[in-house]
Amino acid sequence: MNPVDICLYGILDPEHCNGRDLAELAIIAAENGVTILQYRDKINDTRHQIGAVNEIIEAISHTDVPLIVNDRVDITLASGAAGVHLGQQDMMVEDARAILGPKAVIGLSIKTLDDAHSAPVDLLDYAFIGGVHDTVSKVNPAALGISGWLERAAILREMKPDLPLGAIAGFTVENTGDMIEAGAQGIAVISALFKAENVGVRIAEFRQAIESARAKTSVTV
Repeated sequence: MNPVDICLYGILDPEHCNGRDLAELAIIAAENGVTILQYRDKINDTRHQIGAVNEIIEAISHTDVPLIVNDRVDITLASGAAGVHLGQQDMMVEDARAILGPKAVIGLSIKTLDDAHSAPVDLLDYAFIGGVHDTVSKVNPAALGISGWLERAAILREMKPDLPLGAIAGFTVENTGDMIEAGAQGIAVISALFKAENVGVRIAEFRQAIESARAKTSVTV
């Protein structure tokens, strides 16, 4: 498994893009500083999703930004996407790895302490812990806050210190730095990126917030 850069993880969702074309948004994202993209679709059928993923892959083929598919191992396999991101109710990581093989990128969502303890970390390329803040993009029973994120991250890092860990839910340019300073290696963003009037500018603002926080952390270490 190759290292995955989850610094700024953009999630493309047809319900959270103001009706804009996802392939066009993917190009803007890939060319302006998003390090990894995910296709997340809860409304369209399988045939539509495979077509959409293929369009996005083609659109960003001139970049090094990988495309991950949310939930759907079958769509990942059919489209040739770089990998899959799994939730706790999706296919087990062990089964996804057996189907997709050792080169596929597989990420996992971590919500509870039990999720962290049971995560098959040796089969994962990264994990995202959340939801950290309240968000309009998905339903979260309760925000974890940074303290909840740290509690779950500690469990995962004890098992696999080098596993990239990100944070998801409710991130803005203003609150991203605090999460990076707390130890997250990346931020996943949906609406705050792809509902922005100028997506390229918003991405640059997020990257500046991340790099500024990393600089502070490196000075204090």
